[in-house]
Amino acid sequence: MSVSRTLATAGRILRQLRHDHRTMAMLLVVPGVLIALVAWIFSDTPVFQRIGPAMIAMFPFIIMFLVASISTLRERRSGTLERLMALPIGRADLILGYTLAFGALAVVQSAIAVGVAVAVGLDIAGSLVFLFAVTIVDALLGTVLGLLASAFARTEFQVVQFMPVLVFPQILLGGVFLARDSLPTGLRQLSDVVPLAYAIDAMQAVADNSQSAGYILLRLLILAGFVVGAVVLAAATLRRATA
Repeated sequence: MSVSRTLATAGRILRQLRHDHRTMAMLLVVPGVLIALVAWIFSDTPVFQRIGPAMIAMFPFIIMFLVASISTLRERRSGTLERLMALPIGRADLILGYTLAFGALAVVQSAIAVGVAVAVGLDIAGSLVFLFAVTIVDALLGTVLGLLASAFARTEFQVVQFMPVLVFPQILLGGVFLARDSLPTGLRQLSDVVPLAYAIDAMQAVADNSQSAGYILLRLLILAGFVVGAVVLAAATLRRATA
């Protein structure tokens, strides 16, 4: 693995994305718009205060998953990855370069999402720094899961088909609709292996200021562990071209 090659890959991806205005709008504008829409739907009710932190976790996660997976798949189908891997560049360099590029966008995306949520009425009793940090790691998780999914997909449609496998169960079990403590016993235990659940737990704890800093840091570390594991799997399964 080479730092210079990783940074070169990240720079190339960022330059490409900069000229793709629709993708940039999806990354930076859509999460904030969706959060504002949810706040508007539940205006004058306490519902947004309850589900707002989960929305901050869910929307960037889904969008980063879609953009990262489809972008990587297009590069493989166009032959770009095959040409790159013919050079002295490792799979880890490529995956880390993608992760770094989308991670930089995740920082901006997270700032916008958190800013919009607060602006439209979400009361944050805890630290905004913690909320921001959780949002970034959560978006990175969506990115690396997207990179992992792209290794097994041949078309953009197949990428979307992975959402019921990798994304929807996390939404159902992560505490978006019902607090994890209220889930049936079997589902409660299953939710313990769902990465998004830890992001939602941490965000809710920050919003309510109901848990210690150690509680939030532990969930950040668990999320980071999932990110590292997904990066390793994505690097191991990365293919030169679509068969």
